[in-house]
Amino acid sequence: MASGKSATVIRDRAVAAANEAGARALHATERFVLRSSLVPTTPYLPTTTFEWIGRLETEWRAIRAELDEVLAYRDDLPNFQDISVDQASITDDDGWKTFFFFAYGFRSEANCARCPQTAALLEGIPGVTTAFFSILSPHKHIGEHRGPWRGVLRYHLALRVPEPASAAGISVGGETAHWEEGRSLLFDDGYEHHAWNDTDGVRVVLFVDVVRPLRPPADQINRGLIWAIGHSPYIKDSRNRHEAWERRFAAVRAGGGR
Repeated sequence: MASGKSATVIRDRAVAAANEAGARALHATERFVLRSSLVPTTPYLPTTTFEWIGRLETEWRAIRAELDEVLAYRDDLPNFQDISVDQASITDDDGWKTFFFFAYGFRSEANCARCPQTAALLEGIPGVTTAFFSILSPHKHIGEHRGPWRGVLRYHLALRVPEPASAAGISVGGETAHWEEGRSLLFDDGYEHHAWNDTDGVRVVLFVDVVRPLRPPADQINRGLIWAIGHSPYIKDSRNRHEAWERRFAAVRAGGGR
């Protein structure tokens, strides 16, 4: 038992070290990439930047209906840091739950089958790298942080926003925004940002990362780096963790548990 625990600690440290080294390399390339951006490099971007945003807003109630089925098992969903170990620096409790569809080439077949309309809409998004339901428990705060690479942009479609809506929000680059059910936020997570839910209810968004539109050759460099991220030890470890959760969750569902 002790040796197994030691092996897990060593593995987690190795993954964390690889993440840190990769982040340093990515930051060194960011300025070149941003000079080639075809869209604003501001903290928030207009939701008209991508035509697919309108489609998701039109279908938000269908997505919400599938989310509601998922939330029946909220206690059994994985904490973000249980899937992505580097998130432990900003969340270390069970207040931030996830339900993944895609992540850098990985597709959760089981989760996509549970939410087929949501999965079909996500598959229609060009350049999607990551997509999941992001579930914040009451009074949960996510500490200030920044994304590892500004070659992607982050999108939120608000699905559940408890009242008072003004008590839940996100600050990106010092600019605060609040979610509104059925409406979108598009932002650059390369800026320092943090989020909070100071209500008594559960806040849920559909969380999507997409490739930033760039002029060549920056576009090719960016896509090559994103491909490399998808084949990194970090993503492989996260995929293994998610697949282990899927097996446990399938057993819970088969047993009729909650």
